[in-house]
Amino acid sequence: MFSKLFGKKPTELPTPLIPDIQLPEDQQEMLDNDVSILDGDAGANSERLENDAKKTVINAAENSIKQMHVVRLGRCPVCGEHLYQHMAASVCPSCGWNKYDLPRTGKVKIHLRNNGGIVEGEKAYVLKDNTCLVMSGDVVIAKVPNNAYDWVEYVWPQEELTQRRQQANGKLRVVCSWCNQETDPSKDGFHLVHVAFGSSQERHCFCSDECLEAFRKMYPSRVHRNCYERNCSECNLCFKRYGGEAEEMRLLAKDYIRITKKSEEPGK
Repeated sequence: MFSKLFGKKPTELPTPLIPDIQLPEDQQEMLDNDVSILDGDAGANSERLENDAKKTVINAAENSIKQMHVVRLGRCPVCGEHLYQHMAASVCPSCGWNKYDLPRTGKVKIHLRNNGGIVEGEKAYVLKDNTCLVMSGDVVIAKVPNNAYDWVEYVWPQEELTQRRQQANGKLRVVCSWCNQETDPSKDGFHLVHVAFGSSQERHCFCSDECLEAFRKMYPSRVHRNCYERNCSECNLCFKRYGGEAEEMRLLAKDYIRITKKSEEPGK
């Protein structure tokens, strides 16, 4: 891949891809000490290890990009099952894999056990052993053992949620399932339809009444006759991949087109 991009042999490392990141002071001192030991023993050792580190970073970047492409296609990168995708989270109910965003400007609260109070910070990282590191001002202010807290609360400011919704709407491109033309959710005739042709629910958007009717004639529902009109929240005949008229904030990006339309209606 890199040979096509940079015109180099696979063994040559495109150094501009590897940014220099400033290490914390303690780690920088340990690195300098280790480098001085290696340089004193054999000058080529330090350079060889640096090249090995760059190769490791490139391999990790390739794996990360592959994983993100799998997620974008709506599948779990671990087990391959369908993901539940929301504005700031992707969750696989089959194996438990999940990926979620944290608030950039909000607070995080660590609720201690037995009503022992709250540890509050700007960021928190739950480690592999469930130990929680609490950050504030780019420094660790608390290390909470896994048996000392009950749960972690992320406080999302309303301003940040509004901004994220606006960004999601700006990037959203909805294509008509019949004519493949880009639709405008704010125009009359736009339809968002949940329908099942097999065991699971599907989502389709249409730019006009004519496209919806043409689609319905070509693809009648196989679950029951009135699937196009029936309220999905009152039906249990298929596996639900999407919410109903979801009022919660963890919505799939396409759900915002319904919020946009409702906000433009009189009296809304």
